[in-house]
Amino acid sequence: MDFNSLQYFVLVAKYENMSRAAEILHITQPALSKSISLLEESLGVTLFERNGRSIKLNRYGQFFLERSENLLKDYEMAKEDLLNLVSPGQGVVSIGFMHTLGLEVIPQLMARVQKDYPQLKIQLTQSNSSTILQKLEVGELDLCLISSLDTHKDLVWEKLWEEELFLIVPKSHPLASANEVSLKDFAGEPFISIKQGNTLRKSVDDLYKQEGYQLNVAFEGEEVHTITGLVESGLGVSLIPYIKGLEQYQIQLLKVNAPNCRREIGLAYINKHFKSAATKLLEDYIRTFFQTTKLGKRD
Repeated sequence: MDFNSLQYFVLVAKYENMSRAAEILHITQPALSKSISLLEESLGVTLFERNGRSIKLNRYGQFFLERSENLLKDYEMAKEDLLNLVSPGQGVVSIGFMHTLGLEVIPQLMARVQKDYPQLKIQLTQSNSSTILQKLEVGELDLCLISSLDTHKDLVWEKLWEEELFLIVPKSHPLASANEVSLKDFAGEPFISIKQGNTLRKSVDDLYKQEGYQLNVAFEGEEVHTITGLVESGLGVSLIPYIKGLEQYQIQLLKVNAPNCRREIGLAYINKHFKSAATKLLEDYIRTFFQTTKLGKRD
């Protein structure tokens, strides 16, 4: 038995179709069938129920599939770590991040990483907080940059920086000329909110509750620029971090006199998941980057 046999088995198990698997592997169907038969012979059990051209995993195949996938994953990780021992700074790392970080923070970080480690390949996933967290927990992501969250024994979150949240109102709003506002000044107004599942929404919800107010949601959106456009149209007010591009809107950003009108952003990872040398390298690099870079502040 070799790793090719395991790869063939996993693909056949995935499609439960020998012809389709052979086509993807670019080998003949007889050669693939022979490989599966030899694998079963070496294991001493059949892995598939065969009925004419139809094949289906049996209980032994289902048992072996999970372990085969783990073996192949460990093998790929071992190859990557070996590559990093020979040529440090190489490998592939998957990192997820919130939408609001995609305009400035992530481009700055990636530019620095590319300059210092040109051989390091990074796969980026941008989505809302709940989706990123789900992908992290199932192993689709190695690391993610996300707002503060509830952790458990396997999920680790490390604070990196804070972002102040500003009130945004249309230029024609009565508060637009104020230097600073209190939550009570706008607590009863229609609020344009990020949808549930985003940690920015949780930060705003928590702020309102702490100050003794109920959020009056008029509209919900998935992205900060959409929220800003709705505010510009006079449909409500909102609380958002300062991001690149807000200057193009006819809105006013106002400082809010509330101690918790901010959100914390940090690095999250799953403690029990295997970390390649490349992942550890990027993890340490990210910590250093945010220790030496000022973010979340408005000039």
